[in-house]
Amino acid sequence: MRAAEIATLLSVPWRHGAHVDLAGVTCEGMLDLAGRDLPGVDFSGASFPQGIDARGARFLGLAWFRGAAIGGQAAFAGATFSTDARFEDARFDRRAGFADAEFRGIARFDHARFAEGADFARAVAYGNLSLAHARFDAPAVFRGADCLGGVWCDSAEFAAGTDFAEMEIHGRLWLRRARLGNAPLDAGRFALSFGYTYI
Repeated sequence: MRAAEIATLLSVPWRHGAHVDLAGVTCEGMLDLAGRDLPGVDFSGASFPQGIDARGARFLGLAWFRGAAIGGQAAFAGATFSTDARFEDARFDRRAGFADAEFRGIARFDHARFAEGADFARAVAYGNLSLAHARFDAPAVFRGADCLGGVWCDSAEFAAGTDFAEMEIHGRLWLRRARLGNAPLDAGRFALSFGYTYI
C-alpha cells in the first residue's frame, strides 16, 4: 500500500474504541505522519522499508507496532502516545528517535531490536517503560528521561556507551540479567530511582 493511501486512511477522527486496522501492511514510500492528530491504529507486523516520520504526531488511540519492521528512519521525536504504545518485537534497522516523546500509557519495547541504537533523551513515560529482552546493537541515549511507572529491563542488552545520565525512575527498576556491554547493568547508572530495585 502506498504511503499516501495509508495517510488518507489515518485522516479519520479519533473515536473511542475504534482503530484503523493496518496489520501486516507493507508501506511503499516513506510514511509522513509528522505533526498530525491520529486515530487508533494497529500496524502489527507491518513493514516500512523507507521508514516513518511521526515527529510531533499525536497518537490519540492505540498505537500498535508489534513486530513491525522499520527499515528507514524511525522518527518519533516529540510524539505523544495517549494510550499504550506497543513496539514489542519491532525491528529498527536505523537509529530510532523517541527524544522528547510522551508515553501516557505503557511504552512496551520487549524483544525489540535496535540495530543502530536509539534516542530516548528527555522522553517521559507515565506508565511502565518495558525493555525486556530488547537488544541495542549500538549505544542508546536515555539522558534526562523520566519514567514515572518504573523500568523493566529483564535480560535487556545495551551496547557499551549507552547514556543513562540524569534519568529518573519513580517506580520499580528491574535489572535482572540486563547487560551493559559485557557487564551487568547496575542501578548506579541511573541518576535517581525512587522505587524497589531488582538485580
